[in-house]
Amino acid sequence: MKTGIILLAATVGTAAIAHTGVEDEDVLARMNGMSAIAQEMKTIGGTAKGEIDFEASRIDAALKTIAQEAERIPTLFSAESTDPKSGALPEIWTDFEDFQEKAGALQAVSSGLVGEIESVGDLRPAMRRIGKTCRACHADYRASD
Repeated sequence: MKTGIILLAATVGTAAIAHTGVEDEDVLARMNGMSAIAQEMKTIGGTAKGEIDFEASRIDAALKTIAQEAERIPTLFSAESTDPKSGALPEIWTDFEDFQEKAGALQAVSSGLVGEIESVGDLRPAMRRIGKTCRACHADYRASD
């Protein structure tokens, strides 16, 4: 799990650089939405690692943001916009129904965890559940880095 947290932190740190030079507004909006999710996962991961003091309200706020951004994913990807910096694969639009279902799974898991995290010990299992939904979508619909 430690490797996953480090990888997530590196992803968040490089997101701003990856967005430089993106010309398509739709693609930039998608990238910003995904960066918002990554930022909230960084908050949860930092808390799990003890870098941030545990506050259930902070975790709930992060989970709510993840759920809201996940709910927006189908709308953000409704236009088949491309950009050389985008990691979105064309399969998103050839199997949009499955893509929507995977976004819905992230929304359901993250919103379902709101109010359920009572201690630091609850964070790692929650991160695994959220991470599983992210990986399921990225495996099919995101180009590897």
